[in-house]
Amino acid sequence: MNRRLLGTIVAAVSLTVPWVAVWVLTAGLPAVGYDPALFASLSTLATVAVSGVSILGAAFLLAWAAETAEKDVPRAFAIAILAVLAVAPEYAVDALYAWNAGQFAGTQRGIEAGNLAVANMTGANRILIGLGWSGIALFTIFRRKSDEDPAVKDRAGFLRDAVSIDPDISLEIVFLLLATLWAFLVPLNGGIDIFDMLILVGLYVAYIAIVIRGDVEPEDVHTGVPAALQRLPRPARIATIILLFAYSGFVIFVAVEPFAHGLEELGTEAGIPPFFMIQWIAPLASESPELIVVAYLVNKARSTAGFNALISSKLNQWTLLIGTLVVVYSLALGEYGALPFDSKQSAEIWLTAAQSFFAIALLVNFEVTAWEAVTLLVLFVSQVFLEFAVIRELIVLPITTEEMLLVYSAVYMVLGLLLFVSRREEFRLLLERSIGTITSAFGGEERPQQADD
Repeated sequence: MNRRLLGTIVAAVSLTVPWVAVWVLTAGLPAVGYDPALFASLSTLATVAVSGVSILGAAFLLAWAAETAEKDVPRAFAIAILAVLAVAPEYAVDALYAWNAGQFAGTQRGIEAGNLAVANMTGANRILIGLGWSGIALFTIFRRKSDEDPAVKDRAGFLRDAVSIDPDISLEIVFLLLATLWAFLVPLNGGIDIFDMLILVGLYVAYIAIVIRGDVEPEDVHTGVPAALQRLPRPARIATIILLFAYSGFVIFVAVEPFAHGLEELGTEAGIPPFFMIQWIAPLASESPELIVVAYLVNKARSTAGFNALISSKLNQWTLLIGTLVVVYSLALGEYGALPFDSKQSAEIWLTAAQSFFAIALLVNFEVTAWEAVTLLVLFVSQVFLEFAVIRELIVLPITTEEMLLVYSAVYMVLGLLLFVSRREEFRLLLERSIGTITSAFGGEERPQQADD
């Protein structure tokens, strides 16, 4: 392994060391002779910063371990494990609040925890599309000026250039659409319940079954640290994977609670509702490693692999992350129960589903233009900043923030429906391709090949 890659690993580990030191010297191992009060004066901001950075570093280590492990474990097992690991940082925060909601069910604290679990889930999903999909598409297109990328289509006109999407991602798009359509129904039941779990987790299990049987897993391009670790001798490689899994999991476990609760305190001190901090700031820390890795792939002119990774990650979050919250809640409750949330969070879920619907409509023709990416970005950013301005009383709207969310949901839905209608032929071909993939996976005829394969 060259010095540059070794330095990358050391840098990621170093991000986790400060919080591990805080944990060891205080709550972790006070018996070692150090005074736990040594860090008692650590401010809330410092706690959030140090624990948040440690989660960031652990997420990198977790991702590298997962990619490296693909060389040594059965493919079916690797797919299933990678699906869970892809949402691990987000799930850690969400699971914390779902657990608190169950522990303190029926109290104000339990109600707030349930709302925060939904806030973090919707924030993570909207950030992945609003910043991730749009930002990576724009980065891919505009970096073309400095390097060649076969995935970028040059076209005359303002913001007309486009980035191509691999047609082999058809199956993911269809399953993402199915999960999105179901998500519109989630608020109607008054909470996330067992039916949501069965449908959403069931969709992902069905997707995995098709991928395994049909051998249509999107191509994984291993570069950088994972590629270097895969070249290690097998005993050393396995030991490294286990160490990375164990250490990164430990860091996330000890850092996620102070990070989340610290964000709540910061929001309270600044006059910002805790859900706003948990919805937008916490997911930024957990999503950033993936976005950085995708940007790295794009910078290496591998934008197709990078965009495929983002789409697959959205499918993971939109199924596993939502569907399993009711399990955590019920375990903490001591019996089965639906994870409750208020009408504001219902609007948040509808907005998240509407954004997903619009984003899927953009992918129906297997490309995203610069203009479409800008539209996706502007809609996302404007909603977040408008809500923040209302909360801080910088502006006054004639409607409530909940009504504003519904207005944005309507905008996303109208734009999405218009795109689906105008691209109905492309959508039909996408469905045919996916049906062919499913048929092929379960012993039927080979999937039809389209002209753009």
